[in-house]
Amino acid sequence: MSESAEYLPADSGAVQQALIEWYEDDHRDFPWRRTDDAYEILVSEVMSQQTQLDRVVSAWEDFLDTWPTPEDLAAADRADVVGFWTDHSLGYNNRAKYLHEAARQVVEEYDGEFPRDPEGLQELMGVGPYTANAVASFAFDNGDAVVDTNVKRVLYRAFDVPDDDSAFERVARDLMPEGESRVWNNAIMELGGVACEKTPSCDAAGCPWRQWCHAYETGDFTAPDVPTQPEFEGSRRQMRGRVISILKDAAELEIDDLGPRVRVDYVPDSDGEGSREWLLGLLEDLEDDGLVELVDDGGNTVARLRR
Repeated sequence: MSESAEYLPADSGAVQQALIEWYEDDHRDFPWRRTDDAYEILVSEVMSQQTQLDRVVSAWEDFLDTWPTPEDLAAADRADVVGFWTDHSLGYNNRAKYLHEAARQVVEEYDGEFPRDPEGLQELMGVGPYTANAVASFAFDNGDAVVDTNVKRVLYRAFDVPDDDSAFERVARDLMPEGESRVWNNAIMELGGVACEKTPSCDAAGCPWRQWCHAYETGDFTAPDVPTQPEFEGSRRQMRGRVISILKDAAELEIDDLGPRVRVDYVPDSDGEGSREWLLGLLEDLEDDGLVELVDDGGNTVARLRR
């Protein structure tokens, strides 16, 4: 693990063991996690590309009831496959076409047997690097480390890995126990899905990496897909809240009477924040959101809550 030594803890074996034990002790029970059939796993991966996993379950089961094997799917009318995709709201219909074509390739070019490694699986229609690696991992335990958005978030927070694809790939590869891609990739994606989400649940989910986690130690849970939250004090969010709070207690207020209550440094004819123009922009945003009403009262703008 020398290439990633600057990021990973010295006791990386304990890090690996902690995650695997956490996953094996309790994880979400999706049906495709109970099979090592490459066809069934490919169907789940293609369906999951644009659909929440909980919604995929029934579609996956219905699909396999209709076309239980790649031979069944290859023999199906493509219009029926596309129709199924549409009826189950599974996203872009071209994925159904690619899945149908991939089944035909497996039957006609591979004698019904799926390739067993990521490189071979990428020869199938519509199967890109991520899907190929997932099928190789979960069907044949023969994949590389998965690096998706969730995994990047986990590595960024836990080990302070920089937001750089090559660094993420290197650390993910070095951290994965050799020959255990099936359990490892399931485990680290589960970690990102239930404990290290955009809003983390470190303690509630019993995150197994808390003792090593940089984010848990510092309280900084930003990540590549979780930007730093702007300071609340003095922010536009705070000013919007003040406007709503003030107007709750007042039937209506002219804009220049409202301004000093929102900001003590309100100067109507100034430029920038704290000006009449600034406050009017804030009120117009609230009006667009259906929260505030602006009316003209003899040339004066009056603000009131929308009832």
